[in-house]
Amino acid sequence: MKSIGYPVPTSSRWEYVLRKSVLLVVLVMVFAPLSDSLAQETYGFTIARIKYDGGGDWYSDPESLPELLSFVRRETLVDVAPREEVVELSSDNLFTYPYLYLTGHGNLRWTSAEALRLRRYLEQGGFLHIDDNYGLDVHIRRELKKVFPELELVELPFSHAIYHAAFPFDSGLPKVHEHDGKPPQGFALLDENGRVMVYYTYETDLGDGWEPMSVHEKPEALRTASLQMGTNILVYAMTH
Repeated sequence: MKSIGYPVPTSSRWEYVLRKSVLLVVLVMVFAPLSDSLAQETYGFTIARIKYDGGGDWYSDPESLPELLSFVRRETLVDVAPREEVVELSSDNLFTYPYLYLTGHGNLRWTSAEALRLRRYLEQGGFLHIDDNYGLDVHIRRELKKVFPELELVELPFSHAIYHAAFPFDSGLPKVHEHDGKPPQGFALLDENGRVMVYYTYETDLGDGWEPMSVHEKPEALRTASLQMGTNILVYAMTH
């Protein structure tokens, strides 16, 4: 798969309105049966960033998620809280968040108990997005084997729904950061029904693209593409 540039939205205004209307109908269907434990404050749901041990900077790109969530709230009808929470895998609060985010540059370590809890969370319908901020790859692959020793990460085809959930990415992930100069790749761990439980973005660094322009000075079109792809991931997670 080749590296790509960044897409420019081509939908007409009517297509844009239709997309929002469809998202509203789907999300009402999804959120209506949720228990009160998933309703945080006055929002439909809240996402959480995973805090982990091992020495890696789980807190990196601190402004990335608020920027993404602001974009999602502005461009779709997804009623997500405007700021994320922080959660450890050992916390009972883990199961109140339908969407988890993990990033960093270095090492991480999960205990056997944490790996078991994450497996339970994912098998019960939870979703984890891992965004390699560079240097995470070898560590996260090792730790995911603790969670699902029987599963292998597979690269998702560009036709997969995650690349078209709200905005079209016919050529896959945008290339945000140079890293090793490789093309960006999106890997997944799938359940027995083909649902993406874990989505792993590699050689792209979406979090850098989400942060304010003043932080990484990325071109506006690339930053928009990063936010759009982040929106796709969130919409996919909440509608599958």
